[in-house]
Amino acid sequence: MAGAALAGAAPAGAVPEGKQIAPGVTYRQFDIEAAAGPAHAHLLTVDLGNRHVRVNLLHPGAVAARETVSRMADSAGAVAGVNGDFFDITETQHPGVEATGASVGPAIADGQVLKAAVPTGQRFGPSLPPGTSTRDVFGVGTDRRARLDRLSLAGTVTTPDGSIPLKGLNQYALAQNSVGAFTSAWGSASRMRAVCGTDTQRSAPCSGDTYEVKVQDGRVVSVSGSPGSGSIPAGTTVLVGREAGAQRLRKLSLGDAVSVTHRLVAASSGVPYAFAIGGFPVLKDGTALSGLDNATSAVRTVVGFAGGGRRLLILALDGAAAYRTGMTVAEEAGTMRALGASDAFNLDGGGSSELVTRDAGASAVTVRNHPSAGAERPVANGVGVFSAG
Repeated sequence: MAGAALAGAAPAGAVPEGKQIAPGVTYRQFDIEAAAGPAHAHLLTVDLGNRHVRVNLLHPGAVAARETVSRMADSAGAVAGVNGDFFDITETQHPGVEATGASVGPAIADGQVLKAAVPTGQRFGPSLPPGTSTRDVFGVGTDRRARLDRLSLAGTVTTPDGSIPLKGLNQYALAQNSVGAFTSAWGSASRMRAVCGTDTQRSAPCSGDTYEVKVQDGRVVSVSGSPGSGSIPAGTTVLVGREAGAQRLRKLSLGDAVSVTHRLVAASSGVPYAFAIGGFPVLKDGTALSGLDNATSAVRTVVGFAGGGRRLLILALDGAAAYRTGMTVAEEAGTMRALGASDAFNLDGGGSSELVTRDAGASAVTVRNHPSAGAERPVANGVGVFSAG
């Protein structure tokens, strides 16, 4: 096929046409020649030019929660889907602190902002390519075009003592000396993890200088010397501060008027996002990013687009024993380019990689690849494909 001779892994022979699982959505399988051995790919092709088709974030109903891709897809009524962003999966280095399950990067579902990105030094997953960060996203705008972008949090906490920059939104890790906000979208998980680690070391101890303030109907209704847990009612915001941020929050008293504003600001697009998910870019404008890892092979999930963002290519590798060596990140970029993508974005891999589709007339999706752990892994979120047809 065209482009198969490009550097990196490439499809072995012609890629089969596959079958249409819904109007505008096609599924196919094929082998890939990778340096560590054969890989087997599962590919969704999605036509965003078809007015019946859309993509959206699959999520468990809370930022700090995990669920399998199949259950999230069935619950949302998706015809197909894959796993999404890397997430807070373990906290063995912080005794007594539970992993939240929250994702690393920004997340937008149905046009609504769910969360912002943790500091780059606090992320889970393989090393980022040079020049990228946890704020990088793959998204689809309200114009139905896919893009790679970078979403940064802009927010303010206005208090009687002045304004405080907001540096976190529903994140499992806050920057040092900052204040972050937690809303009803967070869920019921403990907020203690947010004050653990540093901007450069995820495993660093939890901060000993913390403070929490609950704001309801624009007034401070409670304060605490440490982050709490439990569901947050709609219309209520919990502010968590560490170090200098905690010192600013301690100036607040019960009954004080406090307002909190927040939004995600795109670096390159003026079009609002209907959907966005975190990970990291591997291919931009037909060129692989410099410094991509070409040594570590693994089972991977990647999403790309062609045709000016009108055609999506969503690929997950098979984790069966015969194919488990997978591909390197550099090979992943080469494969997506060989398949015609101009841009591509790496999602979580390994035991998280999973692709599901729902046959016409079926009441539930089917897992199409073999998860490398032998069973579906509950994950933080995913990319769902929907077709009204």
